[in-house]
Amino acid sequence: MTKHRIYSMSVASVYPLYVAKAQKKGRTKAEVDEIICWLTGHSQKTLDKELNKKTSFEDFFAHAPRMNSSRSLITGVICGVRVENIEEPIMREIRYLDKLIDELAKGKAMEKILRGQDAVTSK
Repeated sequence: MTKHRIYSMSVASVYPLYVAKAQKKGRTKAEVDEIICWLTGHSQKTLDKELNKKTSFEDFFAHAPRMNSSRSLITGVICGVRVENIEEPIMREIRYLDKLIDELAKGKAMEKILRGQDAVTSK
């Protein structure tokens, strides 16, 4: 079976689109980073390193420091598919991130986006 092409795309190539989507709706790059760090367990420093290395989505999620256990609380439709029904693990992680960025752009409070947990404090 052929892997979806997004797996080999670098996170750095899509990251500016996440930031632009958020900023277009009055949100910030810092909030985008907070979401990514919450989801993956990255610190700001390690996130920046992965972006600079142009790490692929597949490697970014496969080698994330600590995927947040509360990510299973992320539900809803993204790209016409319910995220909770996506069986392929890497695609589900990518769609979780897409869903969180959508929620940010729709004006949802960070506490709700992060499923009621405190944000990751980046060092």
